[in-house]
Amino acid sequence: MTVVAAPRREGYVGGLLSRAPKHRVSPERIAASLTLIVLVGLGIASLVQSGFSLAGVFQSWGNAQRFMTRVGALTFPAPLDLLWLIALTVGLVLVGTLVAAVLSVPIAYLAAANTTPGPVWRGIARFIGVLTRSIPDVVLAMAFVLMFSLGTLPGILAIGIHSIGMISKMFADAIEQIDEGPRLAIRAAGGTKLQQFTAGVLPQVLPSWVATVLHRNDINLRGSVVLGYVGVAGLGLEMSYAFKALNYGRGLGIALVIFVLCVVMEIVSSAVRGAMLGETAQTRSWIDRILHPRLRRTDAATGTAGAGIALATGAAKPAWAASPAAAVRRPWTRERRRNTIAGWIAVAIVIGSLLVCQIQWSDLLTVWAKIPETAAKFWPPDFGNYDASVMLGAMRDTIAIALAATVLTLLPSLLLGSFAARNVAPNGTVRGIARFLLVGIRGIPELILAIVLIVVTGLGPTAGIVALAIGGIGLLGKLVADSFEEVDRGPERALRAVGATRIQTYASATVPQGTRALIGHSFYMLDTNIRAATILGIVGGGGVGYYLLNAGQGSRYEVVTAIVLMILATVLVVEGLAMWMRRVFR
Repeated sequence: MTVVAAPRREGYVGGLLSRAPKHRVSPERIAASLTLIVLVGLGIASLVQSGFSLAGVFQSWGNAQRFMTRVGALTFPAPLDLLWLIALTVGLVLVGTLVAAVLSVPIAYLAAANTTPGPVWRGIARFIGVLTRSIPDVVLAMAFVLMFSLGTLPGILAIGIHSIGMISKMFADAIEQIDEGPRLAIRAAGGTKLQQFTAGVLPQVLPSWVATVLHRNDINLRGSVVLGYVGVAGLGLEMSYAFKALNYGRGLGIALVIFVLCVVMEIVSSAVRGAMLGETAQTRSWIDRILHPRLRRTDAATGTAGAGIALATGAAKPAWAASPAAAVRRPWTRERRRNTIAGWIAVAIVIGSLLVCQIQWSDLLTVWAKIPETAAKFWPPDFGNYDASVMLGAMRDTIAIALAATVLTLLPSLLLGSFAARNVAPNGTVRGIARFLLVGIRGIPELILAIVLIVVTGLGPTAGIVALAIGGIGLLGKLVADSFEEVDRGPERALRAVGATRIQTYASATVPQGTRALIGHSFYMLDTNIRAATILGIVGGGGVGYYLLNAGQGSRYEVVTAIVLMILATVLVVEGLAMWMRRVFR
């Protein structure tokens, strides 16, 4: 028998390596990576062109000290007046957000690929979402002030319609990622489309919807400040009166009240999410729950997302649901009592908000006659006395401010968000401090930041860039922390088992798994910054917002329409890039 000697191990391994298939990178992935590099480069170039420098910002703090010396002590409205303004502001924000939540349900149903009646309906619903998201709420408020005059109703409708875009998008994405089993089973049993939705779809997406609406309510509260500049009642209107009268002590006092109110609302929303959705859901953002279906499946398996999902996905039923008779005699457990009390409190808050807003319901019946006259003021779009080159240049400046702010936000958000993640932070104390900082930063409205920074740095894009960057750290840092907490812990445990350090585990397991979510969050941040940069121009932060405010105050509404169309085109491009990036890096 002939014995064939085994080849040497080195040659054998080398042969295997030489025959191993090489991983080919698709041209589309290369193009997407180059696009990201170009966008980051444009953001850096915008920073340089704006003249931004940290040293210059710190050197300008002497201006703030001199300004505060001239301002003197902060002043506030009378206690009862202040309580009324707070109640009025919170009331109109809550009602506006609820209006958006209700109207977003049918739009999301039509926009979701698995529930829409056809591609035409889906296209129309998606376009409505993009359109309402692109029109600044301050522009909507301008139009509604013309139709309803001053009061809370213009603010409610402006907040509601503007919020439809983001809420319906999140709703539709959540519907598309459901487990189709329950819905198909109901359809096979002869259930109507309404029954399929209410029993097969709604229980699965309800936790994500609750988180989305609560998050949007926080954003609307911060955004309500700018609505005061176009006549919407509340704290924003009082602050605008104070600053226009050069009563900076009163204006900054009201700004401090708004900041405290935003922080309190953020804490309350977080507590509500934790009580309704469970501990696991509380630590996840609404974007993450949609981008990563694995989390939804995990919540359904563990029961933290609520009994509705557990029943819809076939998880273990509670004892009271074993039979119809047992369901009728469902015991009043501690959890049931808590949920019932919370439900009645929510109903009372909604009713109180409606009463505080003092809505003239008859206006909703008579306003239809004013729509043609108001629409004629906004159409056709025209740049008026401005040259097209001037307006396009202002829009370019707005995009540059948004890009620069996004790039400036990335590194601090990644650092602070990493320390806020449970699986990255060295201990609970560090994580708690990081989470507290993120909540505090998110509580400061960008408009107030811009006003303060304009005092420090003067008029121009620097104030807008810094204001958006600071505000973006709070939002993007939270999204980064939630994404890192969601990654698969297997690779992290494997690396620690072989002696890897915390930094090595973070760089080799945590960050690579969270890269796709980080890209998606960054594009969302860019989209948000473009709209916010438009608003910051109102107070001198640079960009097209300056012309938007002048056009609104001068009743040149055709110019407002032209500016809105430019914003819409920009948002559509960013939306297309974001969808492409998510598909390529999937």
